[in-house]
Amino acid sequence: MRPWSIPLRGHLDELEVQSRALDGNRLGDPSLRPLWVYRPPAYDQNPAQRFATIYLIQGLTGQVDMWRNRAPFRPNVIELIDGLFAGERPPPPCLVVLVDAWTSLGGSQYVDSPGTGKYMTYLCDDVVSFVDAKYRTKADRAHRALTGKSSGGYGAMVVPMMRPDVFSALGTHAGDALFDLCYARSFGDTVRALRDHYDGSYEKFWDDFRKRPALSKSSDHTLLNDYCMAACYSADADGTVRLPFDLATGERIPEIWARWLALDPVFMARKPEYAKALKSMRGIYIDAGKRDEYFLDIGAEAFRRELDKLGMRKDEHYFFELFDATHAAIEYRYPKAMAWLAARIQ
Repeated sequence: MRPWSIPLRGHLDELEVQSRALDGNRLGDPSLRPLWVYRPPAYDQNPAQRFATIYLIQGLTGQVDMWRNRAPFRPNVIELIDGLFAGERPPPPCLVVLVDAWTSLGGSQYVDSPGTGKYMTYLCDDVVSFVDAKYRTKADRAHRALTGKSSGGYGAMVVPMMRPDVFSALGTHAGDALFDLCYARSFGDTVRALRDHYDGSYEKFWDDFRKRPALSKSSDHTLLNDYCMAACYSADADGTVRLPFDLATGERIPEIWARWLALDPVFMARKPEYAKALKSMRGIYIDAGKRDEYFLDIGAEAFRRELDKLGMRKDEHYFFELFDATHAAIEYRYPKAMAWLAARIQ
């Protein structure tokens, strides 16, 4: 692997999309967003052909230009996508849309929230309609898939459940699920960090965080993550962020925690309207590393079991694999999911 960029055989369009859904969001984050669209070689070779579309979304703190980041001895994600669709044995060709859903709190979880903005509406209505208008897509749910990792994997699970009119297939790599394991275990660390460094105050944390290099303290990620999730899952109608635990003791506040669990993919899959949406999917891809630090392999197993309860079967209705890895450095799994999804949304 060469340590620098290699020429793409397809083409990457770097565009901008103006979002009505994000206008006036509480955080004051931009409503004009970058949007990248990868066109496989077949798109220009066959000008009369229409194409299925795979939407790729990022994890917490992700922004669209990070897709070019390179790890040692590895191709970056854009090169992985090009290698898949321009390789010797490509799957059925698809457009790949790389979506930016960054917020000044770190992320959006791809849900509509008064604390962050209407990011599900932005994705499903603003971005999808923009892509369908500009490109030769097969412009209906049967030919759209949504995939991502971590918080992107979470979005890839819940958005198709809530908007099955837009997406008919999903891929989740270590997506946030089973909140009692992946989130609640950090609440004690947040309480200690706030107590020991910020007088128990999130306001003092944010004031400090924004005056120095981000993520330069060991407690930054946990504090940011817990607050950002609360802004997405349990903000009041006026945008007030409600934490689901007591900031002095870490004890959960039942009525607020219940708002989080209502958006846990495992719990959502048990509700009739979301179960119906899952059963309507043309394909569901699930994987995670067995050594995931946030226990998202266990969350993946719990989500898979809910699919089984719905009468869905591995290899027939969904793909499931746990592999030897942590939460990090699993970008090489993206092409595997995309190839599997591409075959199901043609």
